[in-house]
Amino acid sequence: MSNLKVDYSKTLGFISKADVLAYKDAVKQNITALYKQTGKGNDFLGWVNLPSSISAAEIADIKSTAQKMKQLCEVVVVIGIGGSYLGAKAVIDALSDSFAQLKPHNNPLVVFAGQNIGEDYLTELQGVLKNRKWGIVVISKSGTTTEPAIAFRILKADCEAQFGKKEAVDRIVAITDAKRGALRTLADQEGYKTYVIPDNVGGRFSVLTPVGLLPIAIAGFDIEQLVGGAAEMEKSTGADIDFEQNPSAVYAAVRNALYKKGKGIELTANYNPKLHFFAEWWKQLYGESEGKEQKGIFPASVDFTSDLHSMGQYIQQGQRCLFETVISIEKPNSSLQIPSDAANLDGLNFLSGKHIDEVNKMAELGTILAHVDGGVPNIRISIPKLDEFNLGQLIYFYELACGISGYILDVNPFDQPGVEAYKKNMFALLDKPGYEAESAAIKEKLK
Repeated sequence: MSNLKVDYSKTLGFISKADVLAYKDAVKQNITALYKQTGKGNDFLGWVNLPSSISAAEIADIKSTAQKMKQLCEVVVVIGIGGSYLGAKAVIDALSDSFAQLKPHNNPLVVFAGQNIGEDYLTELQGVLKNRKWGIVVISKSGTTTEPAIAFRILKADCEAQFGKKEAVDRIVAITDAKRGALRTLADQEGYKTYVIPDNVGGRFSVLTPVGLLPIAIAGFDIEQLVGGAAEMEKSTGADIDFEQNPSAVYAAVRNALYKKGKGIELTANYNPKLHFFAEWWKQLYGESEGKEQKGIFPASVDFTSDLHSMGQYIQQGQRCLFETVISIEKPNSSLQIPSDAANLDGLNFLSGKHIDEVNKMAELGTILAHVDGGVPNIRISIPKLDEFNLGQLIYFYELACGISGYILDVNPFDQPGVEAYKKNMFALLDKPGYEAESAAIKEKLK
């Protein structure tokens, strides 16, 4: 049974329960299509049964490689972009001490590269790595995606210069295609330890493959529990589960009912700063899956209560085109109470003895009530605590709901044709061989 709960009571009045239940049959059909692989994009549905199909041997092998990297490295650079970076970043940030970089730690510090084209960023990273023990996990199906390929070209050369070519082989792990591509060719030539990105799992659904699991294990977190939580959610969201007991089904139906009523922006809000990059992962998952054929709910995110002091005004009184989904953690992992102060100059003695999280929860509830009164429907998604098991549940919950929701919109949730547009222009502007005609055309346009 899932520990995750979906409460959509604060959407009623904007939509009715009948509006939600109207999706019941379609949702069941869509879940069946996902499991039987009969819908659009059915060659990219390897993630659907992934949690329950990961073997103990696969987990053990990933943990063994992680242990080897821990013995060799103080810092591990994970090179990737999009789904090859966001899933691992989301989980590691959610589970890490917020100030880990300032404290002694037993596991390597995991940092990221190849997720941007920042000259200063890469130069500064090079400076940090000098005179440290470090290694690389490079993630790319093709090995030719511009951003990670640039970063890997630079950092591979640095690693070989610092440790020697032979030792660098032990410090580099490649996660790539099973048989094809530039990175597969290089990895085979050099003798890197490799893992395979499954052909039937797209990047934004890949966090529970070695793409996410190896960096998460290197950072010191329990990938067995993460996968276990996802597997538990897999069992709780199948086509045989009653609609109202299936959290992914309910969430997909509610958000589409709101979309039908003109709420075209979904604002995911969290009240725990550790979830910032989880929201970034969610944005890619839903934006890249649904935003097609001039359809789709626009995914945006805010960190509360911080952003209540910046975006709060717009959310409360701006255009009424959005709804809010709150990710709530029921119990913090720490305990801290507010002390009394004799002078009470700040007027906060009425909070004396209360836990910080009690104040945070009242901020959450007060904000939900205010936003609903202001015309913003609210969905609340809650998990008991922030740990590997519950985070695994949350990941799979969102993945399955995304597939269901994409099929409700009648788009292919598993391709991303629009992503290629900027690349063609960039290659033309950089005079990449083979783009001569495009180069001439775009330069004429810019005159």
